[in-house]
Amino acid sequence: MKITSKQYVLRWIMIAISFLIISLILWNTYRFFQTFKEEERVKMENFSQAQIELGKIIDLNGNISDFPLKIIQSNTTTPMIIEDSEGHFQSKNIQQSQSDKQEYLENLSLKFSNENTPIEIIYEGKTLSTIYYGNSDLLNKLKYYPFALVLIFLLFSGIVYFYYKSSRTASQNKLWTAMAKETAHQIGTPLSSLIGWTELLKTEAVNPSYIDEIEKDIHRLETITERFSKIGSMPLLKATNIITATQESFNYLESRSSKLITFKMNAPKGEILVDLNPELYSWTIENLVKNGIDAMKGEGHIELLIQTTDAMVLIDISDTGIGLSKKLFTRVFETGYTSKKRGWGLGLSLSKRIIEEYHNGKIRVLRSESGEGTTLRISLKRL
Repeated sequence: MKITSKQYVLRWIMIAISFLIISLILWNTYRFFQTFKEEERVKMENFSQAQIELGKIIDLNGNISDFPLKIIQSNTTTPMIIEDSEGHFQSKNIQQSQSDKQEYLENLSLKFSNENTPIEIIYEGKTLSTIYYGNSDLLNKLKYYPFALVLIFLLFSGIVYFYYKSSRTASQNKLWTAMAKETAHQIGTPLSSLIGWTELLKTEAVNPSYIDEIEKDIHRLETITERFSKIGSMPLLKATNIITATQESFNYLESRSSKLITFKMNAPKGEILVDLNPELYSWTIENLVKNGIDAMKGEGHIELLIQTTDAMVLIDISDTGIGLSKKLFTRVFETGYTSKKRGWGLGLSLSKRIIEEYHNGKIRVLRSESGEGTTLRISLKRL
C-alpha cells in the first residue's frame, strides 16, 4: 500500500513540475515577445526620425547625409505603409503585387493601426506623413509559438496517458485471463466426476430421458470450460455451417428457459458456411438471447432470423422487452454497462469482442423502441 501511495504522489509531483516548466516557458516567451515588440517600436521611431532628417539635413554641397539613408535602407523586415499629407499611400516590405494598390494599402493600414500605434512624422509643427506598421514575420511566428508549445505538451500528455491506460488494461487482461483459466481448471475436476456418475447411472434402472438431459448439461459445462480455457489465446476458426451452430445454441436455451417465453427461429434451407469458432460463437448467441430474456423480465417472445446476401450472413435476434433509447445503441456494448441490479455488464461487450476482433464481423443494435423491444444484428462474411 505504501508503494502505491508513493507512486501516486510521485505521479502528481511530476505532473505539477511539468505544468510549472510549461508555465515558465510560456511566461518567458511572452516576455520575449513583448521585448521584441518594443524593439521594433524603437526601430520604427528611428525610421521616422530618419525620414525627418532627410527633409532637413542637407550639407552645403547639397548632398544628403548617409546616416538617415542607412537607417531607412536597413529596415527590410517590418511591413509598413506611409500615408502622406494628401492621403496617398506608399508601402515598404509588402508583397510587390499589392504594394501599388491604394485601396488595398488603405485597408491594410487600418489593420496595422490595430496591431501597433501609428507614428506621425511632424516637422515644424506640420504632420508630413503617418507611418502604419505591422508585425514582422518573426514576430508573427513568435505569436503562435506558445500555442504550438501547449499543443505539444497536450500531445505528450495524451501519449503518456494512453500508454499508462493501455499498460493498466494489459495488466487487468492478464489477471482476467489467469482467473478464467483457473476457473476452467476448477470446473474440470467435478465435471470429470459428473461424467463418471452419469456412466454409472446408465447401468441402473433410471429413465433414459433423464440421463439424456443430464448429458446435455454436462456437455454444456464442457463447452463453458473450453471457452474459459481459450480466453487469452487466439481462437481457431474453421468452416462451419452457421445454421447448425446457431440452432444448437438456440434450442438449448429454449429447453432451459421459462415456458412463458416463446422461441422462434427462421433460417434458409441448406448450408451456409462461415469461418467460425463454434464455442465462442455459441457464447455470443447465448449472451444475446439471455440479454433479450432479461429485458422481457421472464415473459415475451424471442425470434432469431438468419438472412444472406451475396457476401454476408445476417443474424437478427429480436425480443419484446423494454427497448433502448438511441443514445444507448453504442453504449450497451461498453464493458461494465448494465441496466440490471445484478451483473457485471460483460455479456454484450464480450459478444462484440468475439464477433469483431476474432471473426472480423460486426454487431450492432439494428432497431429498438421503448416498450416494443430490441433487435440486435450480427454480420459475418460468407465463404
